[in-house]
Amino acid sequence: MDTPLEQSSLEALLESANLLHSSLDVDELLKHLLRSVMGRLAVGRGLVAVEHGGTLRLAHVRGTRALVVGDVFEESRAREAGFGFFVPIGDGPRPLGMLALATPARHQLSEEERGFLNALSGIAASGLANARAHGQLADLNRRLDLRVQELNTLLDVSRAFAQASGPDEVAQLLGLTLAGQLTVGRHAVLAIRGSHPPVTYQKGMRLPWPSPWLGALESIAEATLVERLPETDLRASLEQARAVAILPLRASSATFGLVALGARSGARPFRESDLAFGAGLVAQAVVAFENAWHQREILAKKQLERELALAAAIQQGLFPAELPRLDYCDVAAVNRPAQQVGGDYYDALTVDRSRSASRCLFCVADVSGKGLAASLLMSNIQATLRALLGREASLAELARCTNELLYSSTPGNKYVTAILLDVDPSTGECRYVNGGHTEGLVVRASGEVERLPATGLALGLFPGVDYEELTLRLAPGDIVALYSDGVTEAQKATEEEFGVERLTAVLRETAEACASEVVQRVLDALDDFVGVTPQYDDITLLVLKRLRPGSAGQPR
Repeated sequence: MDTPLEQSSLEALLESANLLHSSLDVDELLKHLLRSVMGRLAVGRGLVAVEHGGTLRLAHVRGTRALVVGDVFEESRAREAGFGFFVPIGDGPRPLGMLALATPARHQLSEEERGFLNALSGIAASGLANARAHGQLADLNRRLDLRVQELNTLLDVSRAFAQASGPDEVAQLLGLTLAGQLTVGRHAVLAIRGSHPPVTYQKGMRLPWPSPWLGALESIAEATLVERLPETDLRASLEQARAVAILPLRASSATFGLVALGARSGARPFRESDLAFGAGLVAQAVVAFENAWHQREILAKKQLERELALAAAIQQGLFPAELPRLDYCDVAAVNRPAQQVGGDYYDALTVDRSRSASRCLFCVADVSGKGLAASLLMSNIQATLRALLGREASLAELARCTNELLYSSTPGNKYVTAILLDVDPSTGECRYVNGGHTEGLVVRASGEVERLPATGLALGLFPGVDYEELTLRLAPGDIVALYSDGVTEAQKATEEEFGVERLTAVLRETAEACASEVVQRVLDALDDFVGVTPQYDDITLLVLKRLRPGSAGQPR
């Protein structure tokens, strides 16, 4: 039967109960419990231990140095240190804590004192449970606040990522945000994709980038600590840069970079929640990187489209608006580029307008390259020919001077193959120079075929080149065809080429047709031959026909 408590004990118990239940701090509650008991019983040695992780550990020790706060509570060691009375805090086989006291020197504890201690331990157990519940709730609130703060950070950074002007700004935002949220001084953000310039943003680190260990990142599936990585060159480089954590940058199962983080301030370790937050931020950055690169590709494509449109406009202006009307001759030409901007060029220039029947210089050329550069080179050769025309005594000298001017004004990988044909319409006398170009064809009225082979190297390729000038005479009914290799090298699906023989056959079949019809018949034959196979090279064809007596266009 429990011994009833005296009035003073009840009052002390009530006062302790008020104090114990008024404190929601576990440490303060335990201090007050120990002070109350030691003061009430007038003992100079006491301790209180609390449950932590399934084990009782010393929380407060008074009156001895034999026991250390934080150690596991062992009753045997406590007895050796002079403790003789033990009161569990809480009921059951696993109490919340343990109160231990030395036996008062003047007497053994009375039944009334034992009752007081038991009652006080019960009140302390209730207060300790409340304080722990409050602590857990406060810790949960702190975690929730931190999570809300992290989510707000992710939202704010996501907006900032969306407004980033490029991948470099995305990398800077990512690095600064991680450094601020995780209190990291040294950090690096490294990324690379295709032909785009590598992204390198490093503070306090010097990691090589692009790096030969880029492939090793594929094996890292998620954010992790560097110490957990296998022994590779990647880990060695990270350790040399004093990186502690690594977060891979991965999109569509392909890793294109990494984030490396140094030690946290205050020597705090990286928790799993820190790595999870970093992984969430990296996921936002990956999308931003992809968008930034895609936007850059769109801008590059638009720039290319503008360049091609400009090149096409330049090129269109280089072709003659109309071919000259010549006595005794009929001429027609066509250019069909494989793309928006081609590299072929043709022209017809009157040599001497003072004569009643002026000579005419015809040119078909193939410029190396495509796009704006090819158009500019075409304009260069056109301007050069027009500037030199009539100033040079021979066609060979014209080709030589053109070669020197092109060589000195163009890069070494830019050149022009060209065939130049100077025609006197009244007599049919012709001179020609072939600078590395496809052979021209002369189909005689009799059906015989002559070729106009190369008489020198391509223009602008090497300095100091001499060109040979050859002559021929066109009789009435003869046809000259100057063309680019896109005509004879046009292929069908089986990769069979159209060839010179087929071109010659069409020219023979159209011997009685006008020049424009001859050109059209060649194009029709090409289209029938290649079928649905896409055109891969520019097609340029110029046809000159010496008229028979009585033909339209011949002077009376």
